Amino acid sequence: MANIISDETIEYVGILAKLELSEEEKEQAKKDMGSMLDYIDMLNQLDTSEVEPMSHVFSVNNVFREDVVTNGDDREDIIKNAPAQKEGSFKVPKTVD
Repeated sequence: MANIISDETIEYVGILAKLELSEEEKEQAKKDMGSMLDYIDMLNQLDTSEVEPMSHVFSVNNVFREDVVTNGDDREDIIKNAPAQKEGSFKVPKTVD
């Protein structure tokens, strides 16, 4: 294990995470964090020069559509559903003095 995690690092991470760890849990956390960092070091050794950078695992296409009015001007039908109306608009209770 090339990455040695200090007791101070574990204490600091515990404080940040608001965890109270027992001595056994601290030792296990040190081993786990060291293993994670070792794995990251192993991944950093991979040759990725031929790998094209990507922003998403799947190819994502633009899913937007043209903004086209499909229901036309049904103002009269819409205003029929209003509990109260005034001059062709919805009438709502006053909210600001």
